[in-house]
Amino acid sequence: RAELAAALLAEEYRAAAAEPAVHDLVEVVTGAAAVSQRFLQLQLGATEEVCALVTDKPVAVTGMENDAEEQAAGRGVRYRVVVERSVLDLPSGITELTAALSRDEQVRVVDRVPTKLVVADRSLALVPLTAHSSEPAALVVHASGLLELLSGLFEAVWRDALPLRLGASGVTEHGPDAPDGTDLEILSLLLAGLTDASVAKQLDLGLRTVQRRVKRLMELTGVTTRLQLGWHAYERDWVARKH
Repeated sequence: RAELAAALLAEEYRAAAAEPAVHDLVEVVTGAAAVSQRFLQLQLGATEEVCALVTDKPVAVTGMENDAEEQAAGRGVRYRVVVERSVLDLPSGITELTAALSRDEQVRVVDRVPTKLVVADRSLALVPLTAHSSEPAALVVHASGLLELLSGLFEAVWRDALPLRLGASGVTEHGPDAPDGTDLEILSLLLAGLTDASVAKQLDLGLRTVQRRVKRLMELTGVTTRLQLGWHAYERDWVARKH
């Protein structure tokens, strides 16, 4: 009887360990320091992929630029990031996105994201809580139906977002008349929805310089409208493609 009881207890223990209790599937993290620390832990613990939705209003997490992200990317962790278009207007927006793209991260742009979100290896997610108090808080969601829902939300936003390219990485067309890195940055930002003035500000160029470069690209491709230029830029692989 003792052996049977021990066997039953061992089985119960294994079942409990394999299937966490419902209240263990979601953690509530409060305080800016705690939320920031949990965000870093998600990245440091990732082994395959980190997916993120980024807004222009950071609270506990100040942006994409941090040591944990660089370390994770250095270990071969893939990053897929969707940013709101307004992020491009932030003083450090272009700098951080350029750094992310230089680490071979995939970055896309949409008008607005539904919420801030980070998903690591499709097994853990961090989503902020909206509260009336001034203290930041977030939910850490473990493997569950809720996590699948959050992962599905990211994939839906990712599918509708526009790829961003900054610099000449991946371009195979070369020559004296080929677009340079600045031309490609201008095209990518224009396709992301920025105005000529916003592009000029972000790239620290004069407005006339931006317009002159766009005109030269139109002449180079033999088109008369910017819509046609966008099509030719896509066909010639001047702008990032979805993949």
